Amino acid sequence: MTHSARSAQPTVLVTGSSRGIGAATVRLLAEEGYRVCINYRRSQEAAQALSESLAHTRPLAVQADVSKEREVVRLFDAIDQEFGRLDALVNNVAVLSNQARVFDLDEQRINRVLRHNVTSAFLCSREAIKRMSTQQGGQGGAIVNVSSVAALTGSPDEYVDYAASKGAMDALTRGLAKEVAAEGVRVNSVRPGFIYTDMHADGGDPNRVDRLAAHIPMARGGEALEVAQAIRWLLSSDASYVTGSFINAAGGAP
Repeated sequence: MTHSARSAQPTVLVTGSSRGIGAATVRLLAEEGYRVCINYRRSQEAAQALSESLAHTRPLAVQADVSKEREVVRLFDAIDQEFGRLDALVNNVAVLSNQARVFDLDEQRINRVLRHNVTSAFLCSREAIKRMSTQQGGQGGAIVNVSSVAALTGSPDEYVDYAASKGAMDALTRGLAKEVAAEGVRVNSVRPGFIYTDMHADGGDPNRVDRLAAHIPMARGGEALEVAQAIRWLLSSDASYVTGSFINAAGGAP
């Protein structure tokens, strides 16, 4: 493929995309013609395997802790050098700690969750806007924030800190959408519910989805691809008049 042909393809960055919803989103978008940047913090083997499985689409894989400003700048510089443009951003990266009540939380855990889940979204959105905004010389674009239905439920007795971080992401979605609506950039959010991913094991409850499935109106957990399909739609021209909006991909919950 020539450089000029490649330059006509839309480019997307999906943060935290070595596994789970992020990896499903990368696969879906790559197969639909996007040039994809796979971002990972520690899971190099998983990122490499994903990249190799999509070798025919020539993805870019970049290690960066997107909760740190310097590394975010380096990540976006790498995208500039490889692709020369950015059309879409999926703020997907998130961390989760073991289930605990607020009574048992400490400063280190709270700040870790907020830094990775909230600061990262602000920093990456800032850099994306610099490249997409028509006021900055860009051609417009779209941002999708991967929130959670926990932002609506508060996730009591389990992950109130995580839920609070997703509530902050929802506020970012609303505020940023209004800030850049006249600059050709749309900002929306998907709120996954109980999805089969490795994140539940990170929280010490690998069977959480099956345990709670009976309480979901659709009586089953969701698949990462089902969330990725909602993200794809929000990024697409089919959603050209949609901004500041939310899709709950949660089987009817909460």
